[in-house]
Amino acid sequence: MDEKVNPAKRKLAEKDSESKPVISSGMLESESVLKRRNLSRTCIHEVAVPNGYTSSKEEAIHGTLSNPVFNGEMAKTYPFELDPFQRVSVACLERNESVLVSAHTSAGKTAVAEYAIAMSFKEKQRVIYTSPLKALSNQKYRELSQEFSDVGLMTGDVTLSPNASCLVMTTEILRGMLYRGSEVLKEVAWVIFDEIHYMKDRERGVVWEESIIFLPPAIKMVFLSATMSNATEFAEWICYLHKQPCHVVYTDFRPTPLQHYVFPIGGSGLYLVVDENEQFKEENFIKLQDTFTKQKSHTDGNRFGGAKSSGRIAKGGSASAGSDIYKIVKMIMERKFQPVIIFSFSRRECEQHAMSMAKLDFNSQEEKDIVEQVFRSAVLCLNEDDRTLPAIELMLPLLQRGIAVHHSGLLPIIKELVELLFQEGLVKALFATETFAMGLNMPAKTVVFTSVKKWDGDTNRYIGSGEYIQMSGRAGRRGKDERGICVIMIDEKMEMNILKDMVLGRPAPLVSTFRLSYYSILNLMSRAEGQFTAEYVIRNSFHQFQFEKALPCMGEKISKLEQEAASLDSSGEAELAEYHKLALDIAHLEKRIMSEMIRPERVLLYLVPGRLVKVRDGGTDWGWGVVVNVVKKPPAALGAVPSSLAASRSSNYIVDTLLHCSLVLSENGSRPKPCPPRPGEKGEMHVVPVPLPLLCGLSSIRIAIPSDLRPAEARQTVLLAVQELEKRYPQGLPKLHPLKDMGIEEPEFVDLVRQVEELEQKFCAHPQHKSGQSEQQLKWYQRKAELSHEIQQLKTKMRDSQLQKFRDELKNRSRVLKMLGHIDADSVVQLKGRAACFIDTGDELLVTELMFNGTFNDLDHHQVAALASCFIPCDKSNEQIHLRTELAKPLQQLQDAARKIAEVQRQCKLDINVDEYVESTIRPYLMDVIYCWSKGASFAEVIEMTDIFEGSIIRLARRLDEFLNQLRSAAEAVGEVDLEKKFEEASGSLRRGIMFANSLYL
Repeated sequence: MDEKVNPAKRKLAEKDSESKPVISSGMLESESVLKRRNLSRTCIHEVAVPNGYTSSKEEAIHGTLSNPVFNGEMAKTYPFELDPFQRVSVACLERNESVLVSAHTSAGKTAVAEYAIAMSFKEKQRVIYTSPLKALSNQKYRELSQEFSDVGLMTGDVTLSPNASCLVMTTEILRGMLYRGSEVLKEVAWVIFDEIHYMKDRERGVVWEESIIFLPPAIKMVFLSATMSNATEFAEWICYLHKQPCHVVYTDFRPTPLQHYVFPIGGSGLYLVVDENEQFKEENFIKLQDTFTKQKSHTDGNRFGGAKSSGRIAKGGSASAGSDIYKIVKMIMERKFQPVIIFSFSRRECEQHAMSMAKLDFNSQEEKDIVEQVFRSAVLCLNEDDRTLPAIELMLPLLQRGIAVHHSGLLPIIKELVELLFQEGLVKALFATETFAMGLNMPAKTVVFTSVKKWDGDTNRYIGSGEYIQMSGRAGRRGKDERGICVIMIDEKMEMNILKDMVLGRPAPLVSTFRLSYYSILNLMSRAEGQFTAEYVIRNSFHQFQFEKALPCMGEKISKLEQEAASLDSSGEAELAEYHKLALDIAHLEKRIMSEMIRPERVLLYLVPGRLVKVRDGGTDWGWGVVVNVVKKPPAALGAVPSSLAASRSSNYIVDTLLHCSLVLSENGSRPKPCPPRPGEKGEMHVVPVPLPLLCGLSSIRIAIPSDLRPAEARQTVLLAVQELEKRYPQGLPKLHPLKDMGIEEPEFVDLVRQVEELEQKFCAHPQHKSGQSEQQLKWYQRKAELSHEIQQLKTKMRDSQLQKFRDELKNRSRVLKMLGHIDADSVVQLKGRAACFIDTGDELLVTELMFNGTFNDLDHHQVAALASCFIPCDKSNEQIHLRTELAKPLQQLQDAARKIAEVQRQCKLDINVDEYVESTIRPYLMDVIYCWSKGASFAEVIEMTDIFEGSIIRLARRLDEFLNQLRSAAEAVGEVDLEKKFEEASGSLRRGIMFANSLYL
């Protein structure tokens, strides 16, 4: 957003190639100054304009493209004065031009969406409002129905008033309508995409991208987004794609300023680290770090350990963590800082924390009565058996005390009840996962983070600034609180920059996750008009747009690197290359010798306290350290070692080593671990658990070490002794000789040692070595080698156009479709392909294979429902799966078919691991549950059959119903009447009771 092109420069840009939109910008500041913060409310306005575009709007009423204002009659009035960003957005809408509104949670983006709806109603046109989740669509439907009467809803579960002027739907439904050329779209003037930053979702992001590509250019768009750092780039893509202007209205103004405090676990008190003017309080941060130094002595050995320190809370209810959260909640209530949302990154943890509040009660008797009344009337929509479910009964006493839990595993009715009670101020402390930060505006006065790390499926990492902004944005209620309060609980030293970046960092950019699916390819092939081909979609994707935009930067980088390479002295390069190769060969052989020397049966005898050892962890050279102790651990216990240090899980030995460590944790935010001091930094000695395979040198020297290493001074004396030895031996400390000192006698090993000695003689006799400049020249040579490698990589990246990659993938996927009989040699869609066009919930290739190979024909509708459940993503169960015979055989057939399809894809050069494909595509965790439910079991009975959360079961059942309906449409399309009936019966057998109870929002 920093690069602004002056509107006056627009004419110059016409010389550019047609594909580049022009950006023009303006800044609007409000006249009213916020006394509280001495900051004017500002919003940045930019517009991407196609070349040669001239606006026909009357300036007196609509302003200009770069400075839109609206002086006409408003389509909707508001009971409050609009913020500057809302005024500019409305002016853009009145110009009938697309706009991206990027602002914090609770800034008031919905007001802009409502204006677009009001404009459509005024012009007697229709409008579509899309949201990423069904639950959000339900909430939006309720909110918009209160404001406008003519509103309908279309999610996979529910359809209400499909002929309404304003339709709320999930983005998947919109994409389906676009693929099938729905008549509705001919009447639509505006499409509102809520939470557009969802486009970076790995699984579903492509749905947004395709929907935007397919929308007819006559339809204008409103994009609502959390703050993102590349909003302008997104607007340029829209402008390039639809050849129409797209405005960006961006504000990072918060109506209610925030104060950010840190609470050290096990410590006491809160430390203000960022004040309401976004000033970082360095002195408070240092005081906070000191509290850890005081606690540190007993955790010295594992201070850097991944698992031990990644939030003791996360292990669920250890006493100290429980009491810390209890302390914080109690303190918040005493200071009247409620309502409070306590964010955890685990659903079980949310429940444990809520249950540990047993002694607290935040509601008056009158409030308790209202809660009970609302609760009783909400559960009336359930049948009597379901009203007595433990998941429902246990919740009332908690809710009455003003405490609640909110996560995706709860029964939908309970989740919605919690939301409604929270909005009414009857829930004072809400324990929630981060999904609560999405969607409807439900602010609190205070937000607490129980951990600064989350498991994202790959690593246990610090939360990013975008995630922090989204969740902390729930703090501070507009018009009620002078400021919002965020409390971050941390349980270990944290580098200042990591905390700074998290709280004050820029939001993440929106990056495309575009991919090709068989569903899309088949649908595009079967479209009659043929305007949109898969090639067209690839070429116009945001992914390709971002790639092409980066090309000039790559070109510049290459020429810079080439200049640097040319400036390096290349005289005597052949000699240097030879010298460099000798150094590499020696290092390679020494590594082989070392791996033999440190085999436990050989080395343990020598790893005595005081022995000097050299440690290398990947690219990090620790230099010499001192052995304190060696411990043998079972393999499972190695989890406590930082994962980057656990280079070889095969070794069960940990060498506790005194190493020279940096005083701060140096890492980019992904995972804290000890690191050597930076050049010029003092550092101090710490005991670090080092897996045996990371030793890369053993010295013949041993030194005396103090018996008690807890005092810093004791460790400092060891550091001084090591540094003194390094001065005494400038050529390097004397090493243990594998033959003379350790007595290793194997002939191959003796031969390796002899080879090294010969190479070392050659190395020392080399003219470069003798010249005395060897080290400097070697560094030059290495730098040159690095440069040519980097230049080569960048050139390859530029050559490998993303377009070509996708074209190759498209060719391979088309080959798969031909081999499986979905299309013929001329790419005409066949019967099988026509069926697959209807299926976007499960794996379309696999399920059509089952339809056409007769698997479904041999099953009754209960078995069909159970087998189809394997296609729906769900939580993994920790329990062993034992299936009854009537399910085991169909599952086996499904796995065989999946294996066959994976093999075909592999033959067609797609990068697929057969076993991984079978495992990720087939999820049989709830087959039994669905089978019994389909046959009439009660919900209380089926939840006893699994350890998966009730809400997850219901979510799966509803998606399964949607999937079975897609299968029914597919069977109907290819004239399979019996199958059509069977899928319909399977779907009907699910639709009862609490699984399909109506949403409280509808």
